[in-house]
Amino acid sequence: MTTDLGDRYDVIIAGAGPAGTSAAIHLAQHNLSVLLIEQKRFPRAKLCGEFISPECFSHFERLGVAQSMMRSNPAKLKTTVFYSSRGHCVSVPSGWFGGAAAFGLSRATMDNNLLERARAVGVEVLEEAVVTDVVEVRNRIHGVRVKTSGGDYNYSARLTIDATGRSRILTRRLQSDRRPRKPPFVAFKTHLMGAEPEQDVCEIYSYPGGYGGLSTIENNLSNLCFIVSSRDVRRFNSNAETVLRETVMKNRRAAHALRNAQRCSEWLSVSLERFGAADPAPKPGLIAIGDSASFIDPFTGSGMLMALESGELASSVATAHLKNDSSVNEIRKDYLRQYNVKFGSRLRVSGLLRYTAFNPYLAEMTIVACSLNGWVRNQLARATRSRVEGSQSTVSTS
Repeated sequence: MTTDLGDRYDVIIAGAGPAGTSAAIHLAQHNLSVLLIEQKRFPRAKLCGEFISPECFSHFERLGVAQSMMRSNPAKLKTTVFYSSRGHCVSVPSGWFGGAAAFGLSRATMDNNLLERARAVGVEVLEEAVVTDVVEVRNRIHGVRVKTSGGDYNYSARLTIDATGRSRILTRRLQSDRRPRKPPFVAFKTHLMGAEPEQDVCEIYSYPGGYGGLSTIENNLSNLCFIVSSRDVRRFNSNAETVLRETVMKNRRAAHALRNAQRCSEWLSVSLERFGAADPAPKPGLIAIGDSASFIDPFTGSGMLMALESGELASSVATAHLKNDSSVNEIRKDYLRQYNVKFGSRLRVSGLLRYTAFNPYLAEMTIVACSLNGWVRNQLARATRSRVEGSQSTVSTS
């Protein structure tokens, strides 16, 4: 039995990752009523590269979480180095994107900091709650249906936001064809002790069928996150240790950095069926943010940034329109326009680079070429995010 709740919110957000929670905080700071629904109970581990680019810090300041993030003792990452299978490398300084360093911080810690801030500014948080469907009336989304330990409920809102990540739970409910597709890739993640990435460096490894990253996070641990083909996962009987040994460690630098590493957390894995843009505004009354709207390639190092940027953009559009009693069609149209302006170019560039990242020969040639031409390297790196005014353009070669 489903209970209809009379409470009507300005905005309902499904998913308490960085996109959903940042949007909730911004909306609440503008005195809008927000319900934030999360399937898990925080803190919780999450599959992620756990790389926070320098531009994210200004977002943390506006969200009121900068101090809590720094108290969590994140690792400083001053450079990202891309390694080909044969050992060639090219460096991208974090300073190119504003600020002296990027940061390495576990998602369990970072997301929990954001969620605590959301509660503090008045967001109503519902954890351990599964969104089972959207409430649609006359071609408009009016809210969501939620399953909890206490029963099933309907929640209504003037605007609903899908922040459920790559799973796109709300958006998928609108698709007529929900048949499962065979995903071409699988991502794995774990935390390690004893790994040996270069100090203050995020290392990216290319190998046949995929790429991966290793960098330091808090408590002197390292985060290893990598993508491989589903074919290889099946070939190695879905054994993460074997997959790691037979794919990632075919990269010379990865084999060296991981030779003494020991796992200190469980393996997490997820199937990846798509990269690039999806649909940021799938239905009147429903918009998408973060990975639900677009899944930018992890090698760009800008996934966390896009989550925070899209959360802020959605809250800005929603605040302006809801306070003026605009129609849901006006909200949808304006959000889609601003989203494409802000993210369209970088998604197209990332799509072109994707073919290089998954082809060891092309990755080798690109890394060698970029190591010889600092200007090309700088332009490619900047093209994967919005332009940062006043950032440094010093060229570093390896």
